[in-house]
Order: sequence, then C-alpha cells, then structure tokens
Amino acid sequence: MSARTGGSTPRPPIRSTEREAVLSVRDVSVVYETEEPVTAVAGASFELHRGEVLGLAGESGCGKTTLAYAVSRLHQPPARIAGGSVVFHDRSGRDVDVLGLDEEQMRRFRWAKLSMVFQGAMNALNPVRTVGAQLDDTLRAHDPGMDRRRRRARCEEVLTRVGVAPDRYRAHPHELSGGMRQRVMIAMAMLLEPQVMVMDEPTTALDVVVQRDILREIVRLRDEMDFAVVFITHDLPLLLEISDRIAVMLRGEIVELDTADTLYRHARHPYTRKLLGSFPSLSGERGAFVRTGVLDQQQEETA
Repeated sequence: MSARTGGSTPRPPIRSTEREAVLSVRDVSVVYETEEPVTAVAGASFELHRGEVLGLAGESGCGKTTLAYAVSRLHQPPARIAGGSVVFHDRSGRDVDVLGLDEEQMRRFRWAKLSMVFQGAMNALNPVRTVGAQLDDTLRAHDPGMDRRRRRARCEEVLTRVGVAPDRYRAHPHELSGGMRQRVMIAMAMLLEPQVMVMDEPTTALDVVVQRDILREIVRLRDEMDFAVVFITHDLPLLLEISDRIAVMLRGEIVELDTADTLYRHARHPYTRKLLGSFPSLSGERGAFVRTGVLDQQQEETA
C-alpha cells in the first residue's frame, strides 16, 4: 500500500502490440546559462512505448521537470537544450524531430501530439477566465475551422470523461475543488487526443482519497484512449503502483531504468535502494505493499 494513495490502482498490462516506441529521447542535456553555467540534465535517454506509463522519479531538484520541459520544448531563457535528440513516432508512420521544429510547427505539434499536465492546477489555470473559455482557446488555436457549437460540445464531452459535470463549463477555477481543477487540466490535455501526455506531479497537494481517484481516472483514460504517459513525481511507492517502467534520476542523470516489478525487487543503483527504503510502512511491523498483478497478496517485512 502506498504511503500516499492508501490503496492500489488497477493498471491493465501493456498489450504486446503497444510495445512500439512513440517517443525516443537520446542523450538530452539542458544547461542554465547563468554566470557559471549549470548542467541540469546530462545525457538523459529513454524510450516511451505506446500505451505505457513511464514513471520519472527522484528527489526535488534532480532534473525531472527540466527533462520534461526539454521533451515538450517549453524552456525559457536562461535554459538551453545543449544536445541530444527527441523523436516522436506518429501513428501515421512519420517520425518527427521535435527539437528541429520551428516555433509555428512546435505550436501545432504541442497539445495535438504531445500535451502536458502541469503541477499546481490553480496556478496553471487563469483565475479570471471560466473553465470553458480556457478549454475553448485550445480548440480554437488548433482547429480554427471548428464552429462555436461544436467546440462547446467537445469541451463538455471531455469534461464528462474526466468526471466533471458539463455545467461546470461556466465556472471559474476558484469555484472548483482542487481535485476538480486537476481534472480540468487533464481534460485540457486530452482535448486534441494526443498520443503522449507528460504529467508533472499532477496529484501534488491533493488529499489521499482525491489523489487515488485521479490516478484511477488517468489509468482508465489511458486504456480507453491509448495514449502513453510520462508521470513525474518524487513519490516512488506511488510510481510502483501505476507505472509499467520507472526511470530514476539523480543530479540530472537517469541512473536506473527498468520495469516497476524489477525495480522493486532488484534495484541495482544505491540511490534507488535508498529511495525504496525511505518510505516507512503505515501498518506497523508487518505491512502489505500491493501492486496489482505483480505483488498482489505478497507481504513485505520491514526492517
């Protein structure tokens, strides 16, 4: 049982046909050009498969979000992508060099092919505009030929899919609970049916019950819509519940990448083992750590 979620999250296994890569990241480095340049990400590489949840774990400041921003081309100066490649493998069979796109091409690519759910929904949403207006902006930017009625219907459809009543379309962010705001952010990321969603600690600051519901919703939507997820958090037990594979970052480098089951049972890097040992059991001397389909019904003895 996770120290954060308080229960296991159903996670359907990846089907063999989904093993093809949708995103290939090779040797990406990011430098912050300050008085003394700081390398925030150093030669990071991973491959994301279709239908997969890839967890990205590590302590605060290790480079998780910086790497995600590099993949999404969201950096602002003084950050600079100093090297590497990011290739998106479209379902059409076309490969897209993400780092080679110009600004207009990137604007059209982002959200349509790869979207992002930011940490802190209250800060990510505009407080003076309604939820519907912000969702509508995304559709207008990417499909200017869609009329207002169809845009409204699409926004309400997506809100319903994430568990938000359509009548909240006219609500302002402050009129929604934290969990509902986070669902709105997920709805916004889903509007154009992207093939990859990058989620940067999407359940931070939510209570454990709401967090569990959000995680279940993400897994359900992933299975229904066949998108892949890069899920960023410092909470390794949470990733063990929902991820197919996990990459562990330390000081800007990916130091270990393996299936969630292998990482839990046979972590190789000392830092990974320390992360696994840093979460105490909530159940006394003996506690169940359950990961659906992998460690179900097995007991873990605490030290």
